Amino acid sequence: MLIDTAIVLTEQDFKRLKQLLAQLARQARGMQAGLETLESILDFARVVQREEVPVNVVTMNSRVMFEDVQTRENGTVTVVYPADADPSRRKISILSPVGAALIGEATGAEVELPLPHGQTRRIRILDVLYQPEAEGDLEL
Repeated sequence: MLIDTAIVLTEQDFKRLKQLLAQLARQARGMQAGLETLESILDFARVVQREEVPVNVVTMNSRVMFEDVQTRENGTVTVVYPADADPSRRKISILSPVGAALIGEATGAEVELPLPHGQTRRIRILDVLYQPEAEGDLEL
């Protein structure tokens, strides 16, 4: 199934991320860049029902394999809510540059990650190894 270039979010992820944004806005200090990125994602997202999200789109709690376009090195991460983030287990927050770049994107998409000093890193999504909606895990 082909999708347009919009970020695709399930209705459940959209609602939960909106709630997260509202909660974090009250606590904000030191998280401004992550909050602004999340706000931008929500502003431009195409919201769909869980049953309609293509299986190759990164949703919350998806495990994703990606490749650094320049170095050709692969990585695998799971995009999670901030409270569930655990870098040692490769669980990255939606508020991190990688998490924010991956959410709503599909296999084959290339995304830019902001790095310090105005530099960027380009990664390509190789595969969505696990997507809760595709597996019927609708309560994650």
